[in-house]
Amino acid sequence: MPHTHSSGWVEVIAGGMFSGKTEELIRRLRRSTYANQTVISIKPAVDNRSEGLASHSGHVLDAVEVANAEAIRVLAKDAQVVGIDEAQFLEDLEEVVQDLANAGKRVIVAGLDMDYRGIPFGPIPALMATAEMVDKLHAVCVCCGDAASRSQRIADSDNQVLIGAKGVYEARCRAHWSPQPVFSSDRRMDDMED
Repeated sequence: MPHTHSSGWVEVIAGGMFSGKTEELIRRLRRSTYANQTVISIKPAVDNRSEGLASHSGHVLDAVEVANAEAIRVLAKDAQVVGIDEAQFLEDLEEVVQDLANAGKRVIVAGLDMDYRGIPFGPIPALMATAEMVDKLHAVCVCCGDAASRSQRIADSDNQVLIGAKGVYEARCRAHWSPQPVFSSDRRMDDMED
C-alpha cells in the first residue's frame, strides 16, 4: 500500500540475504521520485560493497553514507521520503526513524531481520513491531528451491557482522539452514544427504 497520508509513516522491508530487500527499496524510492517527492537514500558506511544502494540484480541508486543513525536527522531534514538500506548495521536507528515519521516523513527501512545464527538483528525487529507496514521477503533456498527465510554463512568466521554476498552467504530454508557456518566440504556432505 503506497503512502497516501499527510502524517508520517514507517515501512520495513525485511528478510534474509538475496531476498530482494534492496531491490524493493530502490523500487519504492524511484516511485516516490516519479511522484515529485523529495527523496534521500541512505546507507551505513560499514557496507562498503558498492557505491550507493546496489541490489544483487544490478540496480543502483545514489545514496549518502552515514557512520551512525544520528547523522540521518540532519540529512533527512528537507526530505519527504527517507530510504535506509542495510539498517541492521545502524544502532539507535529506531528513535531516529520514529522521530522522522512523527515529523511527517515517509521512512522506508530495509535490512536483515536475523543474523546468520537466526538471532534478531539490530534495530530491525523493533522497527517491524512499530512500523505501519512490514514486508518480509524470501529468497529461494539454494538446496531445495523452497522459500528461504535465512542466511546461511558459508565463510570461515563467527563474527556477527561479516559484509559480503555470494561466496559468504547463501539463501536457505529452515530445513537446510544451520546456525553454524557451513564450509565448502560441509556443503558437499549436505548435498549428498538430500
